[in-house]
Amino acid sequence: MIVCPNCNHSNPDGAQTCEACYTPLPATATCPNCGATVQADASFCGQCGFNLKASRATEEIFAGNIGTDISAEIPELETPEPLVEPQRLVISAQPSAETSSQSYLAETPISQPESTPPPASTTAGASPGGSFNTQLQQQTIKLLHVQTNTNIELPQNLTVIHIGKPNDRIPPDIDVSGFPNSEIVSRIHADIRVEGDAYFIEDVGSSNGTYINRRPLQPGDRHRLRAGDRIALGKGDLVTFLFQIS
Repeated sequence: MIVCPNCNHSNPDGAQTCEACYTPLPATATCPNCGATVQADASFCGQCGFNLKASRATEEIFAGNIGTDISAEIPELETPEPLVEPQRLVISAQPSAETSSQSYLAETPISQPESTPPPASTTAGASPGGSFNTQLQQQTIKLLHVQTNTNIELPQNLTVIHIGKPNDRIPPDIDVSGFPNSEIVSRIHADIRVEGDAYFIEDVGSSNGTYINRRPLQPGDRHRLRAGDRIALGKGDLVTFLFQIS
């Protein structure tokens, strides 16, 4: 069938004008791959997708329409002269395997492996045998009480560290009852939460609040602690700690 490019009417094969609008129909041809009827100027077959342009180019080459003159004479190539004059190989008596091995060992220098300096050690000293032992240093997290210059090391085996004073509900991991002005600190005052290498502090409903770098920490919010942060439990900056990493 030939589809009219003007009104899309399907006309029978071989028709030259459209039966519906009398528009001249394009010339048709047969797909060499599947035999379907295609337009003569089509690039690909609508049935099988065959490349019609490549097929026409091949037909033109074999038909002699495209110049493929290969009758031109190919000039003879001159044989180049050798760069090095060949020498006749003289084969002498072959030495024994033992003699060849001794001669090779005598003429071949034995390379000594380069000495590699020992890697730098991170330890404070060496063992009696001269070998260095690697010592891993673990970070220590501390709270420095500003008013008394007292260091409190945070427990390393806890993920939640309770700060407050002795009570029957949640006993504190860091007891501040012995510090001056501890009466402004609630019994359940704040928590420090450990998540990987990060430390977060949050107020858990204290009466006088928690202040980070002199700014109030709202209940429910948490602050990621960094070295040097100033933590005040209660108003007036009377019970103050510095967060330290060593």
